[in-house]
Amino acid sequence: MVALDRKQIVQNARNLVVKVGTNVLTTDDGRLNTERVRRLVGELCAIHARGVNTTLVSSGAIGAGMGRVGLSERPKFSPTLQALAAIGQGALIQNYEDEFSKRGVVAAQILLTASDLSSRERYLNIRNTFYTLFNFGAVPIVNENDAVSSAELSLTFGDNDRLAALVSCLFPEPLTILLTDVDGLYDGDPALPDSKLVSSVDKWSPSLMEMVAEKKSGRSKGGMSSKLKAARTVTSVGGTLIVANGDDPDILAKIFAGADVGTLFYPSKRLAARKRWFRQAPSCGSLFVDAGAARALLRQGKSLLPIGVVRTQGVFRKGNVVTIVDLDGRELGRGLTNYSSQDASLICGKRSNELAEALGSDRDVYEEIVHRDNFQITAVE
Repeated sequence: MVALDRKQIVQNARNLVVKVGTNVLTTDDGRLNTERVRRLVGELCAIHARGVNTTLVSSGAIGAGMGRVGLSERPKFSPTLQALAAIGQGALIQNYEDEFSKRGVVAAQILLTASDLSSRERYLNIRNTFYTLFNFGAVPIVNENDAVSSAELSLTFGDNDRLAALVSCLFPEPLTILLTDVDGLYDGDPALPDSKLVSSVDKWSPSLMEMVAEKKSGRSKGGMSSKLKAARTVTSVGGTLIVANGDDPDILAKIFAGADVGTLFYPSKRLAARKRWFRQAPSCGSLFVDAGAARALLRQGKSLLPIGVVRTQGVFRKGNVVTIVDLDGRELGRGLTNYSSQDASLICGKRSNELAEALGSDRDVYEEIVHRDNFQITAVE
């Protein structure tokens, strides 16, 4: 039954995001594996020919740059990483362009930073660009803009598993495939003989993180933990995610034939486009709420009022995405704040009739810090 479900999922997919990792794309000495690029593009073009909106999220720029300058271990300093990304990105995209052109398919390069997806307006512009590229019959090739995004290089967004998940959230019911150098998620350390491959995961659970045994690599940034986080993001918006071994030269063909390969994470529920954005947008800060406010948000469908906010964390502006957190540190959801962090801190615990006095006469006053229409629950029940 699982194999049939897999086949139905992949054959019904209309929006596909494939992420390929550095260890798959580069050789042991860090150089770009051009034969791997050739076979990957061939498989992507076969899927594209079926009318599937196909996007490739490709690592490998820094790895390719390392190979070009003769480095065998990934440096730790941001200026060096940026320089290597600048050296390697050109070679990477040129290889892709050559291979797609041979097959009559247009390739389009898109370089993103974390801030590109945190703004609602820029998010919509990016989504419109993708759909316009699909209308042209093009395959977008996405990477993080490592050469200029110095802060992101040291943050979670700096790994392309998360980037692939966020790109997937642009589309309804996406199918995301993360190609790595292991067969999928194991129920223990993959190096141990008793560990077994997990074929499918019906529902994402925090306990999955306990199964992770990270593999050290000098060339890549992601690991299985980042893939599990990506799975949570994608499945929470109604998408399906598969982690599979990109060292298999026919892996995509096997997946689209319905073969039981890799680990498949089933979707939880379908969300509207605006709700998908709340799920994936980087948070600019946090609002810590008491038990009454948490209950009103999760159980009663209410807005977040200042009286239920205990404290704020971070620096944010009116209209930014903020995370709502209970006093135990559990994320309840995300939403758009009506107040800056400075003003929010002034009205924590205040009743509605006390807001104007707390803020002063020159401030706009809103009854809610986060209105229900601008809030999305993310808590795992």
